[in-house]
Amino acid sequence: MEEFTAIINPPVSAIPAVGAIQEEPVAENGRVVIRKMMRMTIPCYHRVIDGAEAAAFLKTLKEMMEHPLSVLV
Repeated sequence: MEEFTAIINPPVSAIPAVGAIQEEPVAENGRVVIRKMMRMTIPCYHRVIDGAEAAAFLKTLKEMMEHPLSVLV
């Protein structure tokens, strides 16, 4: 599945959803190249978690996945 949105069930306040890794054309330095891409979403209950905090969490998770050795430093 390319992407999906998970459903939050109480008492959970957020749940990440991870789609499949697929090859997609991406613009890079003025050229079109094929890269492996993965979509991630995080639906959250906004009375508990601010959307900006959820976005910051996804950004940090993305960076950790792109550079896994940085977690060890």
